[in-house]
Amino acid sequence: MQSVALIRAVGVVFAAAGSIAQQTEVRAWLTRLLRDPEEKIRRYAMAALPKIGVGASEEKELISLLQTTAGERETKSLGRTLEKIGGAATLEAVAAAPGLLPQTEQKVKASLARQESPSAVRLDRVLPLVPGVRVHLRCRKGLESIVREEVREKLVNTGKFRLLDFRSRCVALAPLAPFCLNDLYALRCFATLGFGLGVVRESDEDQYVESLAQVITSPMARQLLEAFTEGSIRYRLDFVDKGHQRGAVRNVANRAYALCPEILNDAREAPWAMDLHPTGHGTSVELRPKITPDPRLFYRTDDIPAASHPPLAACMARVAGRQPDEVIWDPFCGTGLELIESALLGGVKSIHGTDLSPAALKIAQANVTAAKLAGVQARFDCVDFHDFAKVPGLTPGSVTLVITNPPMGRRVRVPNLQRLIGDLFTVAGQVLKPGGQLVFANPLKVEPQGAPLQLESREVIDLGGFDCRLEKYVRLDATPRS
Repeated sequence: MQSVALIRAVGVVFAAAGSIAQQTEVRAWLTRLLRDPEEKIRRYAMAALPKIGVGASEEKELISLLQTTAGERETKSLGRTLEKIGGAATLEAVAAAPGLLPQTEQKVKASLARQESPSAVRLDRVLPLVPGVRVHLRCRKGLESIVREEVREKLVNTGKFRLLDFRSRCVALAPLAPFCLNDLYALRCFATLGFGLGVVRESDEDQYVESLAQVITSPMARQLLEAFTEGSIRYRLDFVDKGHQRGAVRNVANRAYALCPEILNDAREAPWAMDLHPTGHGTSVELRPKITPDPRLFYRTDDIPAASHPPLAACMARVAGRQPDEVIWDPFCGTGLELIESALLGGVKSIHGTDLSPAALKIAQANVTAAKLAGVQARFDCVDFHDFAKVPGLTPGSVTLVITNPPMGRRVRVPNLQRLIGDLFTVAGQVLKPGGQLVFANPLKVEPQGAPLQLESREVIDLGGFDCRLEKYVRLDATPRS
């Protein structure tokens, strides 16, 4: 035990410190320990080697030990080490012994593919009409009806898709003609999209693993992956809402690899995710493109911890509707997402953003510049929203839309949140024109007291662990908005 403690300590210390010469000496010492008569010494040495960094000679020693050892525990330890450092020689060795280390074979193959054939999801590739394909647009709870209406307007009316159903956090649609991912990413209100591959009913463990692997490697999955992937086909397996399921992931990924070696499970930089969502009927398997950055957020140059969720900002803009020559103000603009999403809908004359954070305002200005909002005047001022009259262009009765996601006291401390929301109602009543609107995420069950605002709509939405109300108020003496 003293020896293995020393090996562990050396692995940790020299991974972070020490000269190149010292690390070379330590690497040689650990490599010699791979021939130690004590199995435990060998296992700890092979676990420490990847921390120091290895080359072809160390890989050769590990492969030699793999070919001579008879112990199951040592074989597994060698597999875990070779997963981290192995290359073509390792792949050749494990492929020569089918079934010995299927996970190691797959991980090394994925690592080599990552280096030799970088992958990307192709947004412009057209998928021929495939019977049975379902597209699931996922969103925050409470935003489903907004996502559905955007789908109707932008996709159903084109004749390329039809709505199937919508339920909590998901809107489902089916293609009626060949399509590309760019068609779907023309929508702005959903959070993520996935292709529904099927539902697996839970049963005994072996049958459950087999059924999941069959769905992951199904003809439909292969068609989607081959159509939309440039380079090697790799995916990350994720049991959604179940935390880390390393054992289950390993079993399912290994069985899927046995069924289809061309589709590789890879936890690092995979262009696709296989999301396993629990449902009332079992487990729904969805194939989700992992595209970073999101092509819809081409304008997003930077972020801050308290920034708005972009799909929520897009939903708020749609809830607001539009008047000709819209004048928009966000009293707590942050990085400007609500203002930009509103302007992208068109018909906007000017946008005004105020905030108490100079850093956020600097990012907001950069984001607006990147968005290239033709014909839209933009101004950002570091000022308290109570003092809106100090901002050129913001005077009583000058604004047609106040849209904002105010601080809610969780990531940004608010001494008196109820007073802040009450003051927002009052200020909005002053700055809005008759017929103008206030659209905001209200964290409290409070309504305007004395302000000339009338509630027009309200949706309860989940903001990640707590409920909030997406509300729309109209300034009295209103004229209808589109």
